Amino acid sequence: DFLDKELGKAIPHGIYDLANNQGWVSVGITHDTAHFAANSILRWWARMGARRFPNGSQLLITADGGGSNNYRSRLWKVVLQDVADATGLKLSVSHFPPGTSKWNKIEHRLFCFITQNWRGKPLVSHEAIINLIASTSTKTGLTVEAELDTNVYETAIKVSDAELAKVKIS
Repeated sequence: DFLDKELGKAIPHGIYDLANNQGWVSVGITHDTAHFAANSILRWWARMGARRFPNGSQLLITADGGGSNNYRSRLWKVVLQDVADATGLKLSVSHFPPGTSKWNKIEHRLFCFITQNWRGKPLVSHEAIINLIASTSTKTGLTVEAELDTNVYETAIKVSDAELAKVKIS
């Protein structure tokens, strides 16, 4: 998260397509929540994934063990079911054990290059942040798309047992 008194928050949430060396980053402005993470996946699917994988039926999501996509989060499980319902995809989630997210490919193949790309450049507006992220590329063919997510994401949402029971686990 990047917090500036005048700009507000800029919260990047990335999706990295390992097979095609393509990245997607949603930049939120309120909170890093399960709804924000799920909406990032939906935006990626609508903008990049469905075109890249028109016959796709499954999606493997790798995630760290904390934050908006915490493996213990009831809300994360419920919103993932919403993503599965909206896309028709069967979702599988693999969480990195605590302390090991540094081995997540997204850190070494996407975010490190974004960080290098905006090094020394002032992050003075959401537009500047989006443009710097989206202009990230590498000699090995990495391309990145980015979009500002202006939705307001509420925190402290409780999930009832009845809501959790609707999650289809196989």
